Amino acid sequence: MILLLRHASRFLVVGLCAMAVHFLLVIVFVNLEVQPLVANVFAFLAAFQVSFWGHSSWSFADICGSRGKSMLRFFAVAVGSFLLNELLFAGLLQWTTLPYQLALVLVLGFVAGITFLLSKFWAFQV
Repeated sequence: MILLLRHASRFLVVGLCAMAVHFLLVIVFVNLEVQPLVANVFAFLAAFQVSFWGHSSWSFADICGSRGKSMLRFFAVAVGSFLLNELLFAGLLQWTTLPYQLALVLVLGFVAGITFLLSKFWAFQV
């Protein structure tokens, strides 16, 4: 249980850093007149780097096996999570009147829980 809490708390810290990068880059790109869904793709690619290196070096360092294998697995998790993110983000943008910033925060928070479970129990396993 202690290990699960340690992994979850570290995942949260790294995830918040990656989410901040993701969120801020979307805002920057949108302010540069890039469409929000396109901006989200570029922001995802930058946030993936923050996320992978933080999780492999700190969050799951004690269970992380081969970095190459973990990177491939985590990339699969991240792409799946991103596709879910993009689908939910598009849905909220189209079917609600939420500001895109709030819609993005809601989606990122929801998808983070799924990403944690897949990361801990599959992507970074020895």
